[in-house]
Amino acid sequence: IVQPLDVSPPEPEAWYDHQLVGLKVIRDGAEIGEIARVDHMPAQDLLAIKLEDREVLLPFVKAFVPKVDVSAGLIEVTPPGGLFEELDQDDAN
Repeated sequence: IVQPLDVSPPEPEAWYDHQLVGLKVIRDGAEIGEIARVDHMPAQDLLAIKLEDREVLLPFVKAFVPKVDVSAGLIEVTPPGGLFEELDQDDAN
Protein backbone atom coordinates (compact mmCIF):
# COMPACT_ATOMS: atom_id res chain seq x y z
CA ILE A 1 0.00 0.00 0.00
CA VAL A 2 1.39 3.40 -0.98
CA GLN A 3 0.50 6.29 1.30
CA PRO A 4 0.58 9.95 0.23
CA LEU A 5 3.46 12.04 1.59
CA ASP A 6 1.19 14.28 3.68
CA VAL A 7 0.07 11.41 5.92
CA SER A 8 1.55 11.87 9.40
CA PRO A 9 3.52 9.11 11.08
CA PRO A 10 1.54 6.89 13.46
CA GLU A 11 3.07 8.45 16.59
CA PRO A 12 1.59 11.81 17.69
CA GLU A 13 5.01 13.42 18.23
CA ALA A 14 6.78 12.01 15.18
CA TRP A 15 7.35 13.76 11.89
CA TYR A 16 8.82 12.91 8.53
CA ASP A 17 11.90 14.88 7.49
CA HIS A 18 10.05 16.54 4.62
CA GLN A 19 7.51 17.93 7.11
CA LEU A 20 10.26 19.63 9.14
CA VAL A 21 12.63 20.95 6.45
CA GLY A 22 11.89 24.61 5.75
CA LEU A 23 10.01 25.28 8.99
CA LYS A 24 10.82 28.58 10.72
CA VAL A 25 12.77 28.26 13.95
CA ILE A 26 11.49 30.46 16.78
CA ARG A 27 13.51 31.25 19.92
CA ASP A 28 12.18 33.57 22.63
CA GLY A 29 9.44 34.75 20.26
CA ALA A 30 11.81 35.73 17.43
CA GLU A 31 12.58 33.92 14.20
CA ILE A 32 16.25 32.90 14.15
CA GLY A 33 16.44 30.64 11.10
CA GLU A 34 14.91 27.60 9.44
CA ILE A 35 15.33 23.84 9.42
CA ALA A 36 17.78 22.86 6.66
CA ARG A 37 17.69 19.10 7.25
CA VAL A 38 17.38 16.36 9.86
CA ASP A 39 20.47 14.29 10.63
CA HIS A 40 19.67 10.82 11.97
CA MET A 41 22.36 9.82 14.44
CA PRO A 42 22.60 6.63 16.54
CA ALA A 43 21.70 8.33 19.84
CA GLN A 44 19.18 10.91 18.61
CA ASP A 45 18.18 13.01 15.64
CA LEU A 46 19.75 16.42 15.12
CA LEU A 47 18.02 19.41 13.55
CA ALA A 48 20.33 21.35 11.22
CA ILE A 49 19.22 24.95 11.68
CA LYS A 50 20.33 27.45 9.02
CA LEU A 51 21.04 30.83 10.59
CA GLU A 52 21.99 33.95 8.63
CA ASP A 53 25.69 33.16 8.55
CA ARG A 54 26.08 29.54 9.66
CA GLU A 55 24.42 26.27 10.53
CA VAL A 56 23.84 24.92 14.05
CA LEU A 57 22.99 21.33 14.99
CA LEU A 58 20.43 21.00 17.79
CA PRO A 59 19.48 17.67 19.38
CA PHE A 60 15.84 16.96 18.50
CA VAL A 61 14.70 16.30 22.07
CA LYS A 62 11.68 17.67 23.96
CA ALA A 63 13.90 19.70 26.33
CA PHE A 64 15.33 21.74 23.42
CA VAL A 65 12.38 21.53 20.99
CA PRO A 66 9.22 21.90 23.10
CA LYS A 67 6.88 22.73 20.21
CA VAL A 68 6.59 21.56 16.62
CA ASP A 69 3.67 23.04 14.69
CA VAL A 70 3.85 21.80 11.10
CA SER A 71 0.54 23.43 10.14
CA ALA A 72 1.78 26.85 11.35
CA GLY A 73 5.18 26.23 9.75
CA LEU A 74 7.26 26.67 12.88
CA ILE A 75 9.36 24.99 15.51
CA GLU A 76 10.01 26.60 18.89
CA VAL A 77 13.41 25.92 20.44
CA THR A 78 14.90 26.43 23.90
CA PRO A 79 18.55 25.55 23.27
CA PRO A 80 21.22 25.32 25.95
CA GLY A 81 23.09 28.56 26.58
CA GLY A 82 25.86 29.40 24.15
CA LEU A 83 24.76 27.11 21.33
CA PHE A 84 23.55 29.90 19.04
CA GLU A 85 25.74 32.71 20.34
CA GLU A 86 28.98 33.62 18.60
CA LEU A 87 32.14 33.55 20.70
CA ASP A 88 33.53 37.03 21.15
CA GLN A 89 37.03 36.88 19.65
CA ASP A 90 38.26 39.67 21.98
CA ASP A 91 37.39 37.54 25.02
CA ALA A 92 39.33 34.58 23.59
CA ASN A 93 42.60 36.54 23.45
